Formats: sequence, structure tokens, C-alpha cells
Amino acid sequence: MKVIAVNKSASFEYFIEEKYEAGIVLEGNEIKSLRAGGVNMNDSFCMIRGGEVCVKNMHIALYDKSDAFSTKDTRRDRRLLLHKGEIAKIAGKINRQGYTLVPLKLYFKDSLVKVEVALCRGKHTYDKKRSIAERDIKRETDRAVKNAGY
Repeated sequence: MKVIAVNKSASFEYFIEEKYEAGIVLEGNEIKSLRAGGVNMNDSFCMIRGGEVCVKNMHIALYDKSDAFSTKDTRRDRRLLLHKGEIAKIAGKINRQGYTLVPLKLYFKDSLVKVEVALCRGKHTYDKKRSIAERDIKRETDRAVKNAGY
């Protein structure tokens, strides 16, 4: 499994509850751009409409060696491939309990591109401040252990 991109802001903005693995519908030049690392997942999110899950606002750069006729919108909606039961379960939680579906990671599994999406609950500002403080404490303790020579 080769990780292409990670949505780092998702773990800061949300509490991650459940994770799912989904396929994604892409075009050939988008695959080549992914292999080159031209993707940005910040500010991307998923929506369920008509029994289908779509990733919105995920930027995949245009592949520089592709022809001029295949220039598409770099932030177009991309369909995710999930089972009907999973989509129904996710839709129920989103509608009833106030969860959000967020893409966390984009990676190659064998020769296929997969997206790890998660059901997330939003953090409040005091939760974000607490996570920043915990991260700083962890960084300081790691630095102290490294300098002490353990």
C-alpha cells in the first residue's frame, strides 16, 4: 500500500468515529497525476446524493503530458464506490446524528486507487486547543527523551 496523500486537517478539525475504504472513479490522466503526487485533499468533503457518494473539492492537478482535449475541471466531483448497505448506514448517521463524511487518505492498493473516508464529529474550539496542548507536550517529552540519551 503506497499512500498518495493524507488529509492532515481532518484529524485536527474532527473526532474520527468510523473508517471505510472506498474505490474512486477517475480518468486516465488523473491516475498519472496521482502517481506524480499532484493531489491536494485539504477542504475536501463527501456528500451523499441519490444513493451515491461523491467527493467534492478534491484537487487533482492536470497531468502535464496529457492532450489539450482532456483538460477537465481539477476540482470536479468524483464518485466513490461503496456497497449499498454501507451507504445506507452512513446516510442514516449523517442525517440523524450530525456526523460528517470526510476523506482521510488516498492510496494505491495493488493497482487500484482507494480512498479512506471516515464518519466524523466536529470539534469545538476548546477541543482544538486541548489537542494543540497535547501535541506540544508530546513534542517536548520526545525532545527531552532524545536529549537525555535513552
